[in-house]
Amino acid sequence: QQQQQQQHDDDVAEQQQDTTHDYKHNFLPLAKAMGDLIGRVHNLGVIHGDLTTSNMMLQQDDNKHTTPKEQSSSLLDNNHDHLIMIDFGLARVSNNPEELAVDLYVLERALISTHPELSLQFVEHMLAAYKATSTKSHQVLHRLGQVRLRGRKRECFG
Repeated sequence: QQQQQQQHDDDVAEQQQDTTHDYKHNFLPLAKAMGDLIGRVHNLGVIHGDLTTSNMMLQQDDNKHTTPKEQSSSLLDNNHDHLIMIDFGLARVSNNPEELAVDLYVLERALISTHPELSLQFVEHMLAAYKATSTKSHQVLHRLGQVRLRGRKRECFG
């Protein structure tokens, strides 16, 4: 029985390693693409106003020749697939770091609430890509910290 338990523990550990590899392979490129896209939109002075994963689409290149297994092995192939943003109905033009930070905060909360299986590592990678792309990232990410604090205060005290 001890051998069976040890085998089970080994199988679970191996499965967790595979899951970690799959997560990094599949989701972290998507997080990077999201951060990059949002940074480019913010560089144009556009506040989306409703940043959620429902307002982003992964567009696959029809000219890509891959097997079904290759297609499912990664959510984003930077050479062929493109993340696009949709539904700019609540968008406005502004370069105000506070408004840009609130835009990011809305997405962060949406990710946490609608995709709890994503780790905080996803958000960290997204924000790192945003920082690399956005020309105002220093100001915006500083403001994001302040927005988060206000959001937590509102959650605690109504």
